[in-house]
Amino acid sequence: MKHQQEIHFSASKDQVRIAYSVTGTGPVLVKAANWLSHIEYDWNSPVWQHWLNDLSDHTTLIRYDERGCGLSDRDVCDLSFESWVDDLETVVDAVGVDRFPLLGVSQGGAVAIAYAVRHPERVSHLILYGAYGRGRLVRDPSPQSHEEADTMRSLIKLGWGREHDAFRQVFSSQFMPGGTLEQLRAFNELQRISCSAESAARFLDEFNQIDVMDLAAKVQCPTLVMHARGDLRVAFDEGRLLAAQIPGARFVPLESDNHVLLNEPMWEVFMQRLLPFINEPSAEAPQPLMLAYLTPRETEVLEYIARGLDNASISAHLGLQEKTVRNHITHIFDKLAVESRAQAIVMARDAGMGKSPKS
Repeated sequence: MKHQQEIHFSASKDQVRIAYSVTGTGPVLVKAANWLSHIEYDWNSPVWQHWLNDLSDHTTLIRYDERGCGLSDRDVCDLSFESWVDDLETVVDAVGVDRFPLLGVSQGGAVAIAYAVRHPERVSHLILYGAYGRGRLVRDPSPQSHEEADTMRSLIKLGWGREHDAFRQVFSSQFMPGGTLEQLRAFNELQRISCSAESAARFLDEFNQIDVMDLAAKVQCPTLVMHARGDLRVAFDEGRLLAAQIPGARFVPLESDNHVLLNEPMWEVFMQRLLPFINEPSAEAPQPLMLAYLTPRETEVLEYIARGLDNASISAHLGLQEKTVRNHITHIFDKLAVESRAQAIVMARDAGMGKSPKS
């Protein structure tokens, strides 16, 4: 490898240690974590080495192992989608970058979308490759789809940690059908060492339920979506659908069958599209979308506040005690950084809330 990697650790909100690395020089590019990563092993892997070398040639590349994987803490209680977004926040804050392009690959694309909506003032450009907005069981909740998901889960439980890689080969063949024997063996080994069978099964369960399609429509930054036409892991149509959902997104089809782009002709196309894109001037950073921090219940309360209802009326509409409504309002004011009901109403109405008639 041409570049020297610096590995660091930072504690998440729930005190999980997240391993992250910094390589290269130049403008910062943050890569959201995706499943099956090991920031040390990937460094010499024939699957990921060209990614790390080429991106580090042109940027200061910041990447990390998601919780449960690689050098990050393995034995963790929370493997939820929300925890993945929190971990991206942890790494960005630890590095201390204010505004940057964000790259999301595979399920990391959904995490990148959620982060970009939560922090529009920090993400200058969004790049998605092989990404999806809907997990397997969200896009297809049929009994057959559930049966397929259960089968994959059983394969993980039976064969993930074994020395022989016959079971793991099923996943490798989906991720990179065009891989050489060396690349397939390296990816098989990555699966074995990156996380336990139990964690892999839990990851798969969470992937199946991902749904960021509503969030995708709220992305405010320039977005570039690239997807391989023959992707066996995430169908091409899912990438196209995601691009159509993001305002103003550019969509680039890539003539490959590989979910993980190998060192192939389409990798050059990927780099040729990515580098000019992240160097394009971006609009001035918008103010933080503070409403994204609210829980669903707090959002409901704010909606009624924006309509002009008092606490007693909100209590009646939502079937809550007035004391509970007051507590929600205190939390809302804290999260929105406002001091009065009037300020909260202005912010909520600017975000399009409170349009229903007062009732």
